[in-house]
Amino acid sequence: MSMLRKLAVAALLALLCLAQAAPALAHEERPVTFPDGSGTVPVYRTTGPELLVCKSDRADFERRVASFPAALKEQNLTLFERCQKDGFRHLQEAVDQVKGPGYTIKILPGLYQEEPSLPEPTGACANLQARWSSFGYQILSFEQQKQCPHNQNLVAILGIQDLQIEGTGASPLDVVVDAQYRKLNAIRADMTDGVYFRNFTAQRTTFNSLYILATDGFVIDRMLTRWNDEYGFLTFASDHGLYTDCESYGNGDSGIYPGSASDINAGRGHDVPRYAIEIRRCKSHHNMVGYSGTAGNSVWAHDNDFYDNMAGASMDSLFPDHPGLPQNHALFENNRIYDNNENYYRHVRDGTCAKPAGQRGYESGVVCPQIGVAPGTGILTAGGNHNVYRGNWVYGHDRTAFMLLWAPAFLRGEEALGKQADTSHDNFYGGNRLGVAPDGTVRPNATDVFWDGQGSRNCWDTRAATSPYVVPGCGGKAGELAGPGSHRVVGEPAKLAHSLVCAEYSVTERRLPAGCDWFGASGLARVEVQVTLGTSVLLGLLVALLWWRRLRGAGSLGTVSAALALAGLALDVPGAAQDHTLLPAAALLLLGAGLTGMGLALRRPYRFFGGATVVFGVLTLLDAVDKSLMLIPWLPLSPAWLRVLFAIVWVLWAVVRLAPRPPGSRAPEPVAAEAAA
Repeated sequence: MSMLRKLAVAALLALLCLAQAAPALAHEERPVTFPDGSGTVPVYRTTGPELLVCKSDRADFERRVASFPAALKEQNLTLFERCQKDGFRHLQEAVDQVKGPGYTIKILPGLYQEEPSLPEPTGACANLQARWSSFGYQILSFEQQKQCPHNQNLVAILGIQDLQIEGTGASPLDVVVDAQYRKLNAIRADMTDGVYFRNFTAQRTTFNSLYILATDGFVIDRMLTRWNDEYGFLTFASDHGLYTDCESYGNGDSGIYPGSASDINAGRGHDVPRYAIEIRRCKSHHNMVGYSGTAGNSVWAHDNDFYDNMAGASMDSLFPDHPGLPQNHALFENNRIYDNNENYYRHVRDGTCAKPAGQRGYESGVVCPQIGVAPGTGILTAGGNHNVYRGNWVYGHDRTAFMLLWAPAFLRGEEALGKQADTSHDNFYGGNRLGVAPDGTVRPNATDVFWDGQGSRNCWDTRAATSPYVVPGCGGKAGELAGPGSHRVVGEPAKLAHSLVCAEYSVTERRLPAGCDWFGASGLARVEVQVTLGTSVLLGLLVALLWWRRLRGAGSLGTVSAALALAGLALDVPGAAQDHTLLPAAALLLLGAGLTGMGLALRRPYRFFGGATVVFGVLTLLDAVDKSLMLIPWLPLSPAWLRVLFAIVWVLWAVVRLAPRPPGSRAPEPVAAEAAA
């Protein structure tokens, strides 16, 4: 990193540290390392030792299977007879009887609440020595999980290899594992290489329905998860994973979360030999986010449906203690991402989310967003590298199809200066079908790209509505730019201010930042509009006073220039809310022309201040070009930052030039006074 870039990052970090509170933690877990990668994706099997789980109420069972196809009904009736003789009544009982690799546990239709797992911990389990997370649960070691498996888990599968668990019903809803909001996890599979889950439902937890941790080889097949405080499916620090034909809804974070997937492609370009986790043909809807993943590395998501969430998908490098940061090498292709316009913040605002989980009404459609996210977004990337988004249908969003934001490394606990601009590089958005549904119906997004301007070698192949108005274009395959691109170490100042304000969201404190449009602010209530308005008023006052006291009698150049500058400042206020249009550039063009003309008019009486005003105008014109014609390449800071930093000097200088002289003092010659100043 060059010295100029280091200075730019250091200055911005100082501002960020002053303005931003410590980040929340998306998911806290014991320290884990990635598997060694020697495993494989398990294959569904029909042979091997078998254990059965069923309830004993025959009438209830017969009612549940009555509408099954004849062959499946007969099969389940036969299994029920066997299970009554030598089966188990609870899933955990069967798990505890697994003697080695290769077992299959079949769960017959019924509701499984695992009553023996529900009592509060007693004895040594009630006094475990472990750190408490910010969410109110203890961070237990693997040994402590084995010692006290039901402190946090309804069903605990710990260290068992090649286990297959499947429901025998016609659909996932025929077998339901229900935590009743009394456990952190419905099912925890920890260090369980080769685990395979198929055809049942897990639901109603204070964190995750199905949690797979530190596992090399897993499959989630035709599974349903729903109604959880945080995640439906959570897989963490795992490799050789497959989600297929799954569904999740009603979750306060995301339905599908492949966090810290094995970082097998770190250091590579877009030449990816394999992906750690594949997600295909899944549906995730009516969550805060359909898909998310801090350090969601080397994930291939294709042919899925993410819809009716607040945001369709997100990946990030924001939160500490996630192995594999910064996030890299996700591939999203051929997904349908649409109508992600839900706004569940109303449940935080009215106090619903402050109630105990079981009283919030998750089953009736309540979702309690756990972190701040922009409603109406297709795919959000908050700090990620070498991601490829291609061939997706993205439509019907009230905000934007794609959002790309900076994530400084200090947010994840890394203070090294050289790492602070290590995200938001080499992201490729190509061949996506934006604003149209697969059936040809036109369903536009409000904008197609929202980018804060930070990062290198990012590109988009869209020519529709983007913020900024121009973005780097793509050439052919992933990683190719159509032009010089941009290489900025920090984002645009207005968007950075916006991100800082929006980051103050807290569900536990019912804090919804007033100036952020994510939470309902509009018009003059938006922070970027407020900042622009305040700046315009200050600069407008100085421009008017300079004209009145220094340029009024200096000819038409000063008068016309001051009028242009004032018009640009007035236009800049509505432009702050519409930066996907040419309005901001037009405002800057008028302001820049006006300042340049004023500077030329001021140079005769005030040589240096007049010259500084010309420089201010030229920087403003440069910013107008950057926002309308092309992003000026190879600048570590956008012209907006150069303009803002120079404006501070200019404002102070203008105040000095306008300050009244002490009573009785003799007015010096303007040029001589300027030289003395």
